Amino acid sequence: MRLPKLPSKFPVKLSLVVASSLAAAGIGYVALSWQAKGAQTAANEPTVRPARVMEIAYRREGQSLVLAGTVVPRIESPLGFRVSGKLVRRAVDVGTVVQAGQLIAELDPADYRLAVENARAAHAAAEADFMRAKADHDRYLQLRNSSSFMQQTLDTRRSTWVTARGRMDQAKSQLETAEHNVAYTELRADAPGVITAVQAEAGQVVAQGQGVVKLARTDELEILVGVPEHRLQAARATDAASFELWSEPGHRYAAKLRELSPSADPTTRTYPARFSVIDKPAFIGLGMTATLAFERPDAQPVAEVPLAAIFQHGTRPAVWVVDKTTGAVELRPVQIARWRNDSAAILSGVADGELIATAGVHKLEPGQKVKPMQQQAAAH
Repeated sequence: MRLPKLPSKFPVKLSLVVASSLAAAGIGYVALSWQAKGAQTAANEPTVRPARVMEIAYRREGQSLVLAGTVVPRIESPLGFRVSGKLVRRAVDVGTVVQAGQLIAELDPADYRLAVENARAAHAAAEADFMRAKADHDRYLQLRNSSSFMQQTLDTRRSTWVTARGRMDQAKSQLETAEHNVAYTELRADAPGVITAVQAEAGQVVAQGQGVVKLARTDELEILVGVPEHRLQAARATDAASFELWSEPGHRYAAKLRELSPSADPTTRTYPARFSVIDKPAFIGLGMTATLAFERPDAQPVAEVPLAAIFQHGTRPAVWVVDKTTGAVELRPVQIARWRNDSAAILSGVADGELIATAGVHKLEPGQKVKPMQQQAAAH
């Protein structure tokens, strides 16, 4: 840098001041030039960001489906008398626990007992006619070699004997029917269970087969649930399930699908399914609330990743794959098998053992280098 030429009579002190100022300006110019070059060099170098990553691990997992249900009996049927009559006694009420053979209700048996007496008398008369006809037949048969024997008479007595035997058998059947009718005036439980409804009261005349009470059998219990339509395939495919009673949390018991309705309930728009209780709890009551769960294994191995690791690239989901050697990131589309509240299951698109970014994926750019801050295991 050339300094301007000073006049010959310029003061010495003033010359020194000017020279010092010019030198300082030159030094400052040089310093600014170096600072600008350093800033330009720093701007050209890529920024290495810290990133949280995880390693992809494919596993064959299962989907756990949980449904709320109710404990119901497999068989619940109305019980009625096999004969008609006046109801004189009902021995049970709603909620009564009954055993097989226990008396439930009675009809007035007077008319049926009279029918038994009439049938018994008719049977005795028919039996007497049979014995007399048989004796006449046997006596006449002994005259076969005498002159008074006639084949026509033998045939007639044999026919009378056979007819009397048929009438005796008929009277015997009528007597047994009358005796059964007397027994039918007592209504008894045919299996252990609980009375869930009463449909007739004492003093009422009931018809044959009319329901008197409703019995829910407790020897076979089921869990009734409503399966959403998008879970039908999973429900059909399951071969094992378990349930937990709300009254006994923490204890699970085995169950198995027995029946899946082919049509949806018109109110809930779900498909009723019945799961048989295999492992019966010590105490379980009808109408109790239960939580049913069943597992369906994945058809192919999947990698469970946090939901924050998924980056929406156009119309397809993608993840940022981190190169283990250079730390550079690459956006790669993936196929998702299923979505959950806080995770996603990757079916394909990344290889087993590769690293992906799990946080701040919307701030990354292709080729950007990152520094892993925390390596996590694949989510289970």
